[in-house]
Amino acid sequence: MTTPRTFAISAILAGFGALALAAPASAQTKWNLPTAYPIDNLHTENLAQFVKDVESGSGGKLVITIHANASLFKAPEIKRAVATGQAQIGEVLMSLHENEDPIFGVDVVPFLASSFKDSKKLWDASRPAVEKKLASQGLVTLYAVPWPPQGIYAKKDINSVEDMKGLKWRSYNVGTARIGELVGAQSVTIQAAELPQALATGVVNSFMSSGATGYDSKVWESLDHFYDTQAWLPKNLIFVNKAAFDALDKATQDVVMKAAAAAQERGWKLSEDKTKWYLDQLSSKGMKVQAPSPALADGFKKIGEQLTADWIKKAGADGQAVVDAYKKM
Repeated sequence: MTTPRTFAISAILAGFGALALAAPASAQTKWNLPTAYPIDNLHTENLAQFVKDVESGSGGKLVITIHANASLFKAPEIKRAVATGQAQIGEVLMSLHENEDPIFGVDVVPFLASSFKDSKKLWDASRPAVEKKLASQGLVTLYAVPWPPQGIYAKKDINSVEDMKGLKWRSYNVGTARIGELVGAQSVTIQAAELPQALATGVVNSFMSSGATGYDSKVWESLDHFYDTQAWLPKNLIFVNKAAFDALDKATQDVVMKAAAAAQERGWKLSEDKTKWYLDQLSSKGMKVQAPSPALADGFKKIGEQLTADWIKKAGADGQAVVDAYKKM
């Protein structure tokens, strides 16, 4: 069903083409921007404003088309597609690529940064290392925005980590797969766009994610418990193909970077503002939204300590330097 909000966002996206027609065709540069999330997701809403700012600021010289809900490339394919020039700009969940380099998983180390304030500090501490790695892959970092804090979705009471044994656990990165392993769950790799079907068909019956993902997936149709563990705040990362960026004139490059800075600031505020709204929506649909029991919280704290040590060991001196810098902020 089309809601006023989705209609408005669709109108914004549709209107980009009309603005583009106002500029001479020979002066236009067109970019494609794949993302894995629905059109009314908070990240896509923020992208829509970013694209509008770029198009307006460049006088229609740079036109960016958003391809939402993994319609152009699946989530794990987006980064490579941008690096190889199949798309010029893209958005990914940074931790999807932890297997390439541990630095991409720094924001999903459980309980290392579990508030928006601390998550921003962690991004400031890790951004130089992330930028360096992306630059080596032919990518220019634009900005990053966090998801709301992560909690556990399930169809039964979970009072301790022992209660998670045998669950069909959705994993989407190294960290969530490792959690599944440690609690004795059966991990199944499922990306965001595939989650509603996986829940409906019983492929998974539990997962860890934000209130936003639960809302996007209409999780209440399959599950009825959400435990607000606030384990971490994973970030979506937006980057551009360096060759495509270098092909822009200096003025347009400046427009892109200015719009990116504004998108980062706006996106962080939007995510924080909508955190309670998402949980309220889950509650209104009949889900039991609650804090974890002391036993569950303690169990996850121990898992967090183990995963933090594992991550630092993998990340080596560079990872330790990031954590040290973060803790000094």
